Amino acid sequence: MSTVVAVGRPRAFDEDEAVRAAVGLFGGRAYDGVSVDDLVNHLGVHRNSLYKTFGSKRGLYLIALRRHLADDVRPLLDALAGASDAAAALRLVTSADLGLLLLAAIERAPVDEEVASEVKAALAAVDRAIADALGVPADLAAALTSAALGILLRGNPDNAATALTRHLAPLT
Repeated sequence: MSTVVAVGRPRAFDEDEAVRAAVGLFGGRAYDGVSVDDLVNHLGVHRNSLYKTFGSKRGLYLIALRRHLADDVRPLLDALAGASDAAAALRLVTSADLGLLLLAAIERAPVDEEVASEVKAALAAVDRAIADALGVPADLAAALTSAALGILLRGNPDNAATALTRHLAPLT
């Protein structure tokens, strides 16, 4: 008696590469700016494979957001541990690739509790890393994080990061 094993079609794409590409796509155009057709075309994944692997556009978005947090925010936290002063912490945050985190905070967190939880945890981790590195109170660390993220959002108008850095020197 022989056993017949049904074998599905092998996956024709690298899931890890697809998630990395999705991070870039969502980080550049935001969730609402990316259609399923955009994902299919940009990731080189068939529509059915996308749904089978990730469940939905939102499912892929959550995986991409978590990848961004692991690949881009986690290294920032590690780097912040070595920040010697507030100016160094500001430079680290404003030079990090936080595009998807910022877009998630603005666009998805207000309407998606799961995204809001991820964003809140990531921002709290940045605040803690700054507070721990600089030995400053949590509220001051949160203010520094907010200032740095504001500079990122605004594109560093009139070289605001340099001006703020000059004024931060007395804090540490």
